[in-house]
Amino acid sequence: MNKGLSMIGGIGLGAGLEYLFDPEMGDRRRAMIRDKAVEALNKAEEAIEVTAKDVQNRVAGLVSELRSRVTEMGEEISDEVLEARIRAKLGMVSAHPGAIEIRVNNGQVTLSGPILAEESERVLSAISAIKGVSGVENQLESHETADNVPSLQGGRRRMQPFELMRENWSPSARTLMGFTGTVLTLYGLRRDGFFRTMVGTVGLGIVARSITNMPMKQMVGIGAGPDVIDVQKTIAIAAPVEKVFEFWNNFQNFPKFMANVREVQLKEEGKSHWVVSGPAGIPVEWDAEITERIPNKLIAWKTVPGSVVEHAGVVRFDSNSDGTTRVDIKMSYNPPAGALGHVVATLFGADPKSEMDADLARMKTLIETGIRPHDAAAA
Repeated sequence: MNKGLSMIGGIGLGAGLEYLFDPEMGDRRRAMIRDKAVEALNKAEEAIEVTAKDVQNRVAGLVSELRSRVTEMGEEISDEVLEARIRAKLGMVSAHPGAIEIRVNNGQVTLSGPILAEESERVLSAISAIKGVSGVENQLESHETADNVPSLQGGRRRMQPFELMRENWSPSARTLMGFTGTVLTLYGLRRDGFFRTMVGTVGLGIVARSITNMPMKQMVGIGAGPDVIDVQKTIAIAAPVEKVFEFWNNFQNFPKFMANVREVQLKEEGKSHWVVSGPAGIPVEWDAEITERIPNKLIAWKTVPGSVVEHAGVVRFDSNSDGTTRVDIKMSYNPPAGALGHVVATLFGADPKSEMDADLARMKTLIETGIRPHDAAAA
């Protein structure tokens, strides 16, 4: 296994050196990587500041909570204060807190009114745990469904899930889990065996999750659909809307201004086959179909199921009073390996967010002057 990994590492190192020191493109690629490194350092500094502030706020909140508990020790809690605390807790554990009636008498709590059966145990447990509650009398009317119970219609439980189960982690959670993932990754790299390899793989996944702050399915691009990376741009073109729309409506024009689109083949009505240059120049292909077309107004498309790169987009055309055309482009895509693939592609200069500006500038020049850009794929 070690020999195989060493061989793969050697091949990867050779390919990387060839990529960076290419006689024609090496200077540009090294400069791009340097700029990315500087940008990453700046973002790291900002992340450290945000994390420090988050930790400070959490510590302050914990100290305040402890101070409050110490102050309350031995202090009698009034029924009014206790009822307010119960109301606040109900809002977190019940989808219909307003349907529950609360009576408090010297710390003894009586709950009545309708409640969903699936919430009953959770509500009783939460109320019993509140400081100052000496007992809970259950007079709740349990219902399996909300049918025919007006006060149980609608609503949703507002309890926040455990922090690590949320889609977006807090700065403190990202830092803690990033450190944990790094330790697991290093452990897996320094040891042999299937178990340790699995530990290292899990650690690497945790590190990636903490860096991107994206759900796992979006990171790896499995079951996430096209909405992983969003790109939105607007540009004004000095040409009538009819001319701009006609240009966009013919997808075979795209290689004339897009640096990475090698070829577009028109198939049956509304469908097309695309060949583009992926990371490190590797060709990537997919089929797309038009989902909506309004002449001189809108073109929308999406990839067909099973495409390597899932994406969807819409382009809107608006005529300005001075005769120019405003073009609004919104695209969502799911690159191979999801957001992780997007990060890798960025390092190799194949990031749609950074390249679309240049592509649109070439498109603007082509439509306005008729001169084909020299750096387009079909130049």
